[in-house]
Amino acid sequence: MFSLHGKRALVIGIANAHSIAYGIASALHRAGADLAITYLNAKAEPHVRPLGEALGASLIEPLDVNHDEQTLALFERLAASGQGLDILVHSIAFAPAADLHGRVVDCSRAGFLQAMDTSVHSFFRLAHLAEPLMRNGGAMMTMSFFGAERVVGTYNLMGPVKAALEAGVRELASELGASGITVNAISPGTMATRAASGLDHFDEMMREAESRSPLKRLAGIEDVGALASFLASEGGKNITGTVIQVDAGFHIMA
Repeated sequence: MFSLHGKRALVIGIANAHSIAYGIASALHRAGADLAITYLNAKAEPHVRPLGEALGASLIEPLDVNHDEQTLALFERLAASGQGLDILVHSIAFAPAADLHGRVVDCSRAGFLQAMDTSVHSFFRLAHLAEPLMRNGGAMMTMSFFGAERVVGTYNLMGPVKAALEAGVRELASELGASGITVNAISPGTMATRAASGLDHFDEMMREAESRSPLKRLAGIEDVGALASFLASEGGKNITGTVIQVDAGFHIMA
C-alpha cells in the first residue's frame, strides 16, 4: 500500500544529513520514489550533492526560491524529462536574525515580508508550477511547527509566519483537490536541525519537549520521513488540508 515505485518526488530544503528534508528524501527513496533534490547555493552544494548522489537522485539542481529564474529553470528541467511529478516537499523557512530574535511587535516590515515570502509564498509558487506536472494527481507537503498554534518562547516571528503557512495549506487543498492533489503540513516537534539551532535557548526547548512529551522522547527526522512517505502513498490519498504533529505527543500537553 505504501510503495512509491514509479513516482517522482521533488524535495526542497536539504542542507545536510540532519535536515528534516533529508529524512524525508531518504524515506521516499526507500519507498521506491525517484528523487529530484535542490541545494541553496554553491556554498551548500558540497554538503548536499553527495547526499543526493547516495540516494540516487536523478536531478540535483540549485534553487534559491527568492530567484524566480532559478525556480522556473528547475521546473523546465523537470518538465523536459517527461516524467511529470508526483510529490512536492517544501521544507524551507527563513527570517532575518534581527527580526527572529526580537519581539514580534518590534519586527521590521522588510523582515516580516522576507519571512513570509521565503517561508510561505514560496510554497504557493512551487505548487503553482508543480500542478501542471501532476497529471495523475499528487501529494504536496510543507513543514510547520507547534508555534503556529501556541506561543512558544523564542519562536517569535516564525509563529505568525507558520500560522499563515497552515492557513495556506487549507486553501491549496481546497483549490487543488479537484485535480487529485493532496496538500498537507507536517509539524515536527523540536529536533536538532541546523535551522532550529538558530533559535534562542534551543537546548532548553529540546530538554523541555523531551521531559513533557507523553512518550518521554523526541521525534527524529526519520519519523517525519515515514509520515511523508505515507501521505505520498495510496494510503494517504484521502488525507488533505491537515496539519499532522510528529512530536511524541508534546502538543497535547498543557
